[in-house]
Amino acid sequence: MANFYKDNSDIKFQFSHPLMGKIVELKEQNFKDYGKYDYAPSSVEDAIDSYDKVMEIMGEICGDVLAPNAEQVDHDGPVCKDGRVTYAAGTQQNQDVLTQAGLYGMSLPREYGGLNFSMVPYVMAAELTGRADAGFSNIWGLQDCAETINEFASKEIRDEFLPRVCKGETCSMDLTEPDAGSDLQAAMLKATYDEKTGMWILNGVKRFITNGDAQIKLVLARSEEGTTDARGLSYFVYDKNWGGVTVRRIENKLGIKGSPTCELVFKNAPAKLVGERKLGLIKYVMSLMNGARLGVGAQSVGISEAAYREALKYANERAQFGKKIIEFPAVSEMLALMKAKLQASRAILYETTRFVDIYKAYNAIAEERKLTPEERAESKKYAKYADMFTPVLKMMSSEYCNQNAYDAIQVHGGSGFMKEYPVERIYRDARITTIYEGTSQLQTVAAIRYVTNGSYLAKMREYEQLETNAEYAPLKAKIVAMTDQYEKACALASERGNEFIDFHARRLVEMAAHILMSYLLIIDAQRCSSFANSANVYTNRAVAWNNERYSYIENFDDSQLAAHYAVREEELPEAE
Repeated sequence: MANFYKDNSDIKFQFSHPLMGKIVELKEQNFKDYGKYDYAPSSVEDAIDSYDKVMEIMGEICGDVLAPNAEQVDHDGPVCKDGRVTYAAGTQQNQDVLTQAGLYGMSLPREYGGLNFSMVPYVMAAELTGRADAGFSNIWGLQDCAETINEFASKEIRDEFLPRVCKGETCSMDLTEPDAGSDLQAAMLKATYDEKTGMWILNGVKRFITNGDAQIKLVLARSEEGTTDARGLSYFVYDKNWGGVTVRRIENKLGIKGSPTCELVFKNAPAKLVGERKLGLIKYVMSLMNGARLGVGAQSVGISEAAYREALKYANERAQFGKKIIEFPAVSEMLALMKAKLQASRAILYETTRFVDIYKAYNAIAEERKLTPEERAESKKYAKYADMFTPVLKMMSSEYCNQNAYDAIQVHGGSGFMKEYPVERIYRDARITTIYEGTSQLQTVAAIRYVTNGSYLAKMREYEQLETNAEYAPLKAKIVAMTDQYEKACALASERGNEFIDFHARRLVEMAAHILMSYLLIIDAQRCSSFANSANVYTNRAVAWNNERYSYIENFDDSQLAAHYAVREEELPEAE
């Protein structure tokens, strides 16, 4: 019997964070549901005990069902016939077992059949499913669409759809179109209001839709005739039972093969408006995308965990030249860095999640009563932190999971290139994480304003003021020196102007990320010694990484910029 929660103390450790008490109290609103629902907690300790018990169930299902099914699901995949999708047998079993266990709607209010959990255990569950089967984690994780319905839809729509999510009905967010990928404001799927039925009618095509044949769909569509920008887009909820949507095909992908990525045709498909017209992209999709990026961060950490464990296991079993390969410095160094990247990713994942938890809880309270000035200020502070950290989390965790999957294959040598070992699938599954829900390049665009306005620097200085144990003082001194160096890099970029900043944005954001993640590892290490080695490995590597980036920025001149941009004019010769 495997349990992916009980075999990983780093995850349960997150429940002991000092902010968890505050998060639970805000989420439970003075435990108002106690006595009303027999599973509602009466205290912080009671709530966290519930989180822990549910994570044990989730960990057992991931270890005993999802993970054993993963290879066969990857091989078989879903099929499309007559405009409908049928999951692989293992995927359907995963779905059935999790539904029977009541593990859908984890974060939704109890009045709809949810558990009213905070985001921390929800993200833990996403990490566990990511480790077990990254493809299935997309199907399970898209219930986050229900969060958008809960936050923005009318009570009528909430009452209609949220109980169904809690009973295991699947969701999809239908955003991308053939001519509107990252540039979602170019979406042109048409929405027309039907006066007779009081419904909206959708017509057009959506592409690259994860779990595209889901029962409940959130659809971005153009409701304002004659518009071509974001202000003409609204958000709609669609029920598969209403008809009008068919699956044209399932994409043949490199990885996450168990998750059906579909091209959809909308032909007079009825739908209902979520929230207000014209705010589909500006407000609702942006909120959903931030949640989805948190989900990809969790998925990435899960994949990193799977890759690291497979590499560590193989290195301890494989012998060459009379000794286990883990005894070779080149291999042990690789594994230590893999673990450091994994634990750094997890540290920023849960730090970001706590920020999201607090500001979302205040938003929910604001629906019930007016916030005090102090509460409004705190809500605003944590919302800003969540906006700052989300793009860094998504970029760094996804890049690190790709690097860890790559290194896991390298540890396996030639065996890792063969389908007999899980690392081959893990490597393919990892690749999408830097692409969907906003590429790493788009995360840089989202993050760079927090470089230029000094927000990341201010957060670094805030961490700097925290008390540090004597044993970590040397590491902290290195981070402080990195912070000073980062401040100089920001000043250099500011002096050179916007073009220079745009060109070096990725380097500046990565420098900030390395510093923030080093601080988080030291903070965790002071509470639990299992993070000590990774804090040491990661911080010292971060010094080297940031030195390289600073040197490049400092010595960069206009001739180098011209050389890089010359590729824009390059034309490849035609074949003879």
